[in-house]
Order: sequence, then structure tokens, then C-alpha cells
Amino acid sequence: QVQLIESGGGSVQAGDSLRLSCAASGATFFFYAMGWFRQAPGKEREFVATISRNGFNTTYADFVKGRFTISRDNGKSTVYLQMNSLKPEDTAVYFCAADFSPSRTGWISTLLADYDHWGQGTQVTVSE
Repeated sequence: QVQLIESGGGSVQAGDSLRLSCAASGATFFFYAMGWFRQAPGKEREFVATISRNGFNTTYADFVKGRFTISRDNGKSTVYLQMNSLKPEDTAVYFCAADFSPSRTGWISTLLADYDHWGQGTQVTVSE
């Protein structure tokens, strides 16, 4: 069992940066691959970025490649999403998610259904 709490969202202008954090508690953090998803008004929740248990493998949605970076600090039980060059279309609620992977240290998934636990989300608003 793990509980996830996102923070770091806010309202910014196009071209600005934000760093989202997701703090995990209640479980051994290193057993989980971690992901970030987002959901804009009127749209389905979509994949943004993911990182494996050991931090070696990462992947990104095409629309954020070169702008966003996912990282994790297992000592602090925290995963981060550094967002640079933000665009208005990045406006959404951003969710942190955990995928329990007890035996696959390099496992990674872009699929929403593969994740076992979810945070409540943090709002990111980008204006022109």
C-alpha cells in the first residue's frame, strides 16, 4: 500500500517552468515504477512520463519530449516532473501514479491501467 501526494502546481505563462513533486508514504518506494499523467477539461487522462524502479529507464509522451524530465529520489520516496517551456496546451490536472513491480527493476509502462495507486492531482494552468 502506498499513498501519493502531489504538489508544485500553479498558474504560469507560456515559456515558464514548474517542478512537480510526488511524495509517497506507507510503503517501500523502491518497489514501484512511477508515472505522471494529466487530464485536461473535457479530455481523457493521458500519459505524460514514467520512470522505472531503479531510475534507469524513462519514457515520455511525444508532446513533452525535450521539455519535461522525470526523476526520482528513492531515499526521499519522491518522484519529480520538471516542466520547462510550458505551453497553454499543457494546462491540466497532473496526477502521480505508482505501479507495483516487485521483481522487475527496469519495468516501465505508459498505460493507465497498469498503475495501482494514484494521487489526487495538482492543477497546472498555462496562459499565453
